[in-house]
Amino acid sequence: MRRTTKFAGVGVAIAALALTACAPTTTPTSTGSASEGATETVAVNVGMITSITGPLAAYGAAYQQGFEAGLDYATEGTGEIEGIDLTIEWVDDQGNPDTAVTQAKDLIGQGFQILGGSAASGVSLAVAEQAAQNDTLFLSGPAAADAITGVNEQTFRSGRQTLQDVATAATFLDSVEGSNIVVFAQDNAFGQGNVASVQSVLGGQGATVTPILVAEDATEFTPFAQQIAAAAPDLVFVAWAGATSGAMWEALSQQQVLAGTTVVTGLGDRATHQAYGPGSGDIQFLNHYFAGATDNEAAQAMDAYLEANGYEADLFTVDGFAGAQMLVRAITEGRGDVPAMISALEGWTFESVKGELTIRAEDHALIQPMFQVRLVDEAGTWVPELIEVADAEAVAPPVAGE
Repeated sequence: MRRTTKFAGVGVAIAALALTACAPTTTPTSTGSASEGATETVAVNVGMITSITGPLAAYGAAYQQGFEAGLDYATEGTGEIEGIDLTIEWVDDQGNPDTAVTQAKDLIGQGFQILGGSAASGVSLAVAEQAAQNDTLFLSGPAAADAITGVNEQTFRSGRQTLQDVATAATFLDSVEGSNIVVFAQDNAFGQGNVASVQSVLGGQGATVTPILVAEDATEFTPFAQQIAAAAPDLVFVAWAGATSGAMWEALSQQQVLAGTTVVTGLGDRATHQAYGPGSGDIQFLNHYFAGATDNEAAQAMDAYLEANGYEADLFTVDGFAGAQMLVRAITEGRGDVPAMISALEGWTFESVKGELTIRAEDHALIQPMFQVRLVDEAGTWVPELIEVADAEAVAPPVAGE
């Protein structure tokens, strides 16, 4: 198997390449005497488009490390698939959709039947469009946008989506119906998207949802914390990112919001675990994955592979691991033929690091368990601790398009 890595702008062909649907190619390979003839080995080329540099490089690195661990696991340590001449090429999209589209066109024009990635939702949606136009299988990675699910029949995802985050937040309530929920977020596309998801999922279950949106350039959060406290909500759903996170959490702690109500937010990667301030122990976290969340066979294999290669499991490592399992399934069953690979993945249930995962046939959502987590102080360092596993079906997103 051949593996290479390219950075943005290196080896990218002219975007005007004429693209066609890519069928598997075969190479005669002699495996016996002349009288027995020759067998054919199928050549399958996989282009992994993700963030190797740029603002999401840490996410891309975790995804790539998980993918390598998952490929090792799914191929029983060989890295090979019988009867397949497998090429995997990693390409750096830098988190830029335009760059990713050019790279996807280049790879498809070279005869790549499968694309993988990315860490950025905008990139994944752009690549998904190219996959549909050129009948190429696309295995999206950590990108969480709900729009990726059901976007076309060629696109699958190996990570979770925003609606699963929101549904996990609901598990912190005894009853959603009749509850008062405040969404505290920045007034940008990210924050507005979370408001829409909470209104759709929890509002649809009978909750009253009140958004409190804050300008991105705001630096004083005490008035907003007081506004939250005055609303006396049953749950505060916080969707926040960026440099003002520390000041925002400090204001919520000082105004007794963290101690006075259930405040839920997503637990990010390792780098964020110390960012919530002295009130960290009062926050309830929904979580996609953290190191040690599970201890099944796949998790043990992933951890062993990562340790042997000097890595540690993180938030999106499991997306790469599951993506590699999906890739091996698709190639083993479909041998590079895109319709056959799609059929092999639709409805497939498999054991992965997070537990049992199912690819929903109707829209290719990845049905998976999620986690309730808290941070605990261990000798001055905040570390995640599992509270409860949220059942995969209980947090499954609605079927896209229905």
